[in-house]
Amino acid sequence: MRYTKQIAPLILAASLLAACAGSKDKAAGAASGTAKPFVITMIAKSSTNPVFLSARTGAEAAAAELTKSLGVEIKIDWRTPPSEDGTVQAQRIAEAVNDGVQALLVSTSDAGKVTGAIDEAVARGVPVMMFDSDAPNSKRFSFYGGDDIAMGHHVMAELAKQMNGKGKIAILAGNQNAPNLQNRVKGVKEEAAKYPGITIINTFYHAETPQDAAAEVLRAQNAYPDIQGWAMIGGWALFTKALLTDLNPAKVKIVSVDGLPAELPYVDTGLAPVLLAQPCYMWGYVSVKTIVDHVYSKKEVPAHVNMELVRVSKDNLGTWARQLKDWGFTDVDPKYLALAK
Repeated sequence: MRYTKQIAPLILAASLLAACAGSKDKAAGAASGTAKPFVITMIAKSSTNPVFLSARTGAEAAAAELTKSLGVEIKIDWRTPPSEDGTVQAQRIAEAVNDGVQALLVSTSDAGKVTGAIDEAVARGVPVMMFDSDAPNSKRFSFYGGDDIAMGHHVMAELAKQMNGKGKIAILAGNQNAPNLQNRVKGVKEEAAKYPGITIINTFYHAETPQDAAAEVLRAQNAYPDIQGWAMIGGWALFTKALLTDLNPAKVKIVSVDGLPAELPYVDTGLAPVLLAQPCYMWGYVSVKTIVDHVYSKKEVPAHVNMELVRVSKDNLGTWARQLKDWGFTDVDPKYLALAK
């Protein structure tokens, strides 16, 4: 399997987490042939969002590897709601605990609504790890994700570079209650303040589906036709091709978090010259290995397992396309794969 230079350290870190379980744990697991499965319930924000489906694929890949190496079946119990709903997430956390799972892996839509459920799960002996969107005031034992304020800074700095430090921009911000997105917006605004020539028209929130996000961009663009740049703190609007025909890359520039196959044409056409890709497959892969290392193998793990963004532009479009294919994405356009060196 091929990996970009930026992704390789993540794979190495995950491998080290798995390796430190030690031969003693492995031998014990193998000897127990009929041991009860180790079940990890995974509750992401939305089962219709491609980034979380990728995280699920990564989680299941890690579970398969660990099952083979430890001799104990590691199972992923997917209980993600179809759309963003912190209340439903809290209910599903409680249901999973009642069903006797061994650990929980959660990306929260609303920290205020899930923190109590997380703390109750921990009180009942079920460890909880967060990924992507944290509940920092809860009793979770670890979080895998980036520094969201720094991510916002990064998005804005790249956009300012594309716009030569001047122009009117808007922020596309997804779910207004998601703590990770709140911090990214904060980072964008802090970075924008460094550029006297940049004016933020507004911050636009929306349901986190491709259709809703693209519709919000077009609605805002029609209401404010002088918007020249978009700081997208999530890639929702680029998961559909709608903006490729409705926005002119000579007049509007986009810099967005995420870099999934559907977004690659935006780089190719120059409408989004830079994507800051989250290795969302690794959300599941690294988190599952961290959970098993800590909960099953009784090892110490960091309270924050840091995630680095991958800068995607025309210069490495083919390499990134190959990375996505290696991670199991089946919808990567072959013309981008052909660019891989």
